[in-house]
Amino acid sequence: MGHFAVIAPPLYSHFQALQALAQALLARGHHITFIQQADARTLLSDERINFVVVGEQTHPAGSLAAALQRLAAPGGLSLFRVIRDLASATDMLCRELPKVLTALNVDGVIADQMEAAGGLVAEALGLPFVSVACALPVNREVGIPLAVMSFRFGQNEKDLKRFQASSDIYDRLMRRHGEVIAHHARAFGLTTRHGLHQCLSPLAQISQLVPAFDFPRHHLPACFHSVPLRTESPAGELPAPWPGLRQPVVYASLGTLQGRRFRLFMRLAQACRNQGLSLVVAHCGGLNTRQVRQLELAGAAWVTDFVDQRAALQHAQVFITHAGLNSALESLACGTPMLALPIAFDQPGVAARIEWHGIGRRASRFSRVKVLERHLQHLLNDSRYRLRMSAMQAQLQRAGGSARAADIVEQALCQQQVVLAEAT
Repeated sequence: MGHFAVIAPPLYSHFQALQALAQALLARGHHITFIQQADARTLLSDERINFVVVGEQTHPAGSLAAALQRLAAPGGLSLFRVIRDLASATDMLCRELPKVLTALNVDGVIADQMEAAGGLVAEALGLPFVSVACALPVNREVGIPLAVMSFRFGQNEKDLKRFQASSDIYDRLMRRHGEVIAHHARAFGLTTRHGLHQCLSPLAQISQLVPAFDFPRHHLPACFHSVPLRTESPAGELPAPWPGLRQPVVYASLGTLQGRRFRLFMRLAQACRNQGLSLVVAHCGGLNTRQVRQLELAGAAWVTDFVDQRAALQHAQVFITHAGLNSALESLACGTPMLALPIAFDQPGVAARIEWHGIGRRASRFSRVKVLERHLQHLLNDSRYRLRMSAMQAQLQRAGGSARAADIVEQALCQQQVVLAEAT
């Protein structure tokens, strides 16, 4: 059996998706080691997974919280601090991983697409590696807007120029990170590269984004596989995770990084109260007791820190989401229409796909209460949102989940073979 290292950014949603893959591999007798700064250890819940600490000098214990706080609000000048944080993390991993991976005597690497160091160091050491897109894939294609862009899909001349111009701006903004990638590629004796999209595996690439939920692509590599890692449904319907509430129920969660957005939750509570809707809020520990009470007074029916999201989505009529890919896929699997309020990262790209496919609506997180009310009424009164989800649900079910992803990883890392995607 093999020993595989997992290299990913220290983000809860990424670690959870990759943990699902790790658990499938553990069940087959493989050994899995996650490698990251000390604070990331708490992002894993399965004690069978080994964890090795790196970056103790530059990223000591206790330093992750401040970086995540900056990451949760990357607008304005703070965006450049976020980019410096990303560059610093990649630099640290590129410096420390070679020695650690050699000492661990790993057989291969599972590299999150959002951390270039995984692919760079694996290639430098001659180790086979698999790239995994836990968020929207970074694979670039002419005519497809970058994952961080909010553009609707289009193919006219104006659209194509807009997509290219935005890519150029993005690359200029990310120059500091690109310089780190380029520096270590040179130091490792690799070909010239400067972006995440140039650090992907030639053996196998796994994306959680199924084609039915993407914009139309025509030039993905032959080793690109669409396999969501956490879409397996439990047998039967789960019980509602909240006390008996008046229907219809609207469930709102903005993920682990954005749960402190109290003012947005207040506007949602007011909109639902005005429309006679029962709002359930899961703030993921982002609100204090006073804020929770204020939300309840403003009209929220039930406010909690964490909830079984699959159960919530099975019983809610609408899901108000930050449009994180994992949350959107869970909502899609449950057939729950979405009101997407994107904030950062690839969320604008996910929200654009939700809107383009007609499985939900997209709004600004700064929307006024009346605007939010109109969106909710559209979602509740138009059955076509749920109907459009059926074809996508079938594709999710056929994708194979973490078991299929484990098959791909084994073939790429144990047999060191290019794993070609099945024709669809």
